[in-house]
Amino acid sequence: MSKVYDVAIIGGGPGGLTSALYASRGKLSTVVIEKGQVGGQAATTEEIENWPGTEHTTGPQLTENMRKHAEKFGTEFVRDDVQGLEADGFIKTIKGRNAEYQAKSVIIATGAEPRVLGIPGEREFRGKGVSYCATCDADFFEELDVVVLGNGDAAIEEAMFLAKFAETVTIIVIHEEGKVDATPVVAEKAFKHDKLKWVWNSTISEIGGDGIVEYVDVKNINTNEVTRMDTHGVFVFVGTVPRTKAFANLINVDDYGYAIVDPQTLESNVDGVFVVGDCRQKHLRQVVTAAGDGATAAVLAEKYIHEEEGFIEDVVDVDKPVIVAFWSPTSEASMAAMPKIEAAVKELGDAVKLVKIDMYRNSRISSRYEIIEVPTVTVFNKGEVVEKLVGLDVTTEALVNKVKELN
Repeated sequence: MSKVYDVAIIGGGPGGLTSALYASRGKLSTVVIEKGQVGGQAATTEEIENWPGTEHTTGPQLTENMRKHAEKFGTEFVRDDVQGLEADGFIKTIKGRNAEYQAKSVIIATGAEPRVLGIPGEREFRGKGVSYCATCDADFFEELDVVVLGNGDAAIEEAMFLAKFAETVTIIVIHEEGKVDATPVVAEKAFKHDKLKWVWNSTISEIGGDGIVEYVDVKNINTNEVTRMDTHGVFVFVGTVPRTKAFANLINVDDYGYAIVDPQTLESNVDGVFVVGDCRQKHLRQVVTAAGDGATAAVLAEKYIHEEEGFIEDVVDVDKPVIVAFWSPTSEASMAAMPKIEAAVKELGDAVKLVKIDMYRNSRISSRYEIIEVPTVTVFNKGEVVEKLVGLDVTTEALVNKVKELN
């Protein structure tokens, strides 16, 4: 029988690595499944200046430190390409290309990948002058001319990094002159950079060359005029696409493929499956927010496991009827009902077991069995609900009669 982990994390970027740290430090058996380089997109970022408490670091350095930190507390790392996820019950099955993995809870941290625009020549010249990662490929263009398509933070920051290597970097911007989508501090720095050139109100209509990139056709969106520009490289930074395709048949995603989760718990529509980082709906996609997601998901995964294991042990796997009393310390009615329930259990003796559940502290179980108000009593037999008594229906006589029927 294969090992069943407490927590399986799919993806080894900052969100997944932080989840691994928190989970393994909490004494949960934890595995990170990553198909490529641990670190995600952050590992391809040369400069990071907004990690709290660290004035400057590199993406590879930061994520490698995260990996070592998680490994110190016992996190296992496996290289595999996850193809799908099954979650029919408490134990989830992750289907990798090389093997299957089982876990009680799953944290999806697969991140996002660069958006491909479909420009003529883009796919043909990928790796032959077309790139989506300045950190990966900048040194190939030392003292050469390159263009950057895009005008958000990523595009402008990568353009400035490229300028350390390239002779010139021309940024092609779809907006009018002086307008970019980058934050003001990034834009101000870029406008002052002596190696950056700008082409406004434009986009790339074609990428061409003989075996490698040699030119781009730049189209002015106002006049439709096309101008050919000689270049040795094209760097495309126009957003990302979430890597959720392998799970889209199981978890809810929006029209763009981003996972829809509870904003407080980061749990998907599937119990025990959480989603963190760039592949979920969120306003800010940064290393620091991915790390925050990872910590939240790991803590709540531990809570999920504790609640589920307790309920299975105390209710589902019990070989006699179980009376589950849902109550709340803020409800006078539920407090008043508890003596009646305890009296019924005492009358029945060893024929029944009593389990008390605080409706609000165990909201997952309450929601699953559609507990709307307290007091509510459910009678379980062999793991199934056979009776549900609400409010005034919670009487000693009703409970005793139902349990006697079952015996």
